[in-house]
Amino acid sequence: MGYFVGAYASSPNVSGWDPELESAYYDALKNTPSVKGLEHPFLGKLHPHDDDWFLQNIDTNWQFVFTCIPGIMSALDNNPQFGLASTDRVGRQQAIDFMQSAQQAVAKLNAHAGRQVVKAIEIQTAPNRQRASSSVDALVSSLETIREWDWQGAQLIIEHCDTLIEGQKPAKGFLTIEDEIKALKRLNLGSSSKISMLVNWGRSVIETRSEQGALDHIALLKANNLLAGLMFSGVSEQTTEYGEWADTHMPPAPNNKLVTGAAGSLLTEQQMHDCMLAAGHQSLAILGIKLGIRPTSCDLEQRVNYIKDCLAAMERCAK
Repeated sequence: MGYFVGAYASSPNVSGWDPELESAYYDALKNTPSVKGLEHPFLGKLHPHDDDWFLQNIDTNWQFVFTCIPGIMSALDNNPQFGLASTDRVGRQQAIDFMQSAQQAVAKLNAHAGRQVVKAIEIQTAPNRQRASSSVDALVSSLETIREWDWQGAQLIIEHCDTLIEGQKPAKGFLTIEDEIKALKRLNLGSSSKISMLVNWGRSVIETRSEQGALDHIALLKANNLLAGLMFSGVSEQTTEYGEWADTHMPPAPNNKLVTGAAGSLLTEQQMHDCMLAAGHQSLAILGIKLGIRPTSCDLEQRVNYIKDCLAAMERCAK
C-alpha cells in the first residue's frame, strides 16, 4: 500500500529555510516506495516559503492532501475569533477568505501537474472555544459557501481536533465530534457533494485521555457513514521531549522491529493495527502518518528513518 506523509512535521528545516536541505529531504522521500504523497501544510499560499521551489521538487507521481491546521493556528494567534465555526462575522469571513486561498493553491498545483493531484482538503473547526464562540449553524453556513467552489475533484474533509473538556487544557479546543457530525448530517442531506471526516489518532487521544478514544471516534464516524481518513501521530501522558498530552506528533513507541520509535508514546504498532482494522483501511481516501522528531538536532537520515520505520509498521498492520 501507499501512504500519505505529513512530511512538514519531520522536516530537517527546524529553524529558518534551507532549500538545498529540503530538496535532499524530498529526494529521500521520493526514494521511499510506500510514500504515495504528502499531507501538505497550507498557510495561505501553496508553499510556506517558495511556491516555485515546491513545484520543482515534488514527485510528479505524488498525490496531495492539504491540511489547513498550520494556517488556522497562525491566524488564531492574530484573531482568536478566526474560524469557519466562529459566531463572529469578521472571524468567520476571514476563515472563508483563507479557504478561498486554499482553493486557488489547489488549482495552481493541479495546473502544474497537468492533472488532479490534490485528493482532499482537511478542514478544522476553529476557533478555540476557550477563547471565542463557535456553533454548528456557523459551520454549516461556512461549508455551504465553500463547497460551491471548484475544488477540481478534491474532497472536503473535516479533521476532528480535540474539543474543550472541563478540567483539561485543550491543544486545539474546537467543536465536538458530535457537533461536527450534526453539521455534516445537515449539509449532506440531499447533496451530491458530500463532506466527510478524518480521525487524527493523537488528537482524539488528547481529547479523551485514552487510546480507546481514537477507536471510539472511528466507530462513531463509521456508524454515521462519514469516515474517510485516518492519520497517525502519537502523544504521551508523561513528561517527555514531546510534552505531556501535547499535539507534537510524537512517533509511535519502539518495539523489536520499529527501532526508531519514541519511548513513552501511547501510539503503538498494535494500536495502529487495531485502528486500521476498525476503520476498514483499504477503503479510506486518506491513510498516513505525521511525525515530529526529537531531539530537533536529529539529522536528515535519522528523520527519514523514523518515517520509514513507521511506514513499515503500517505495512505490517495492513497485512
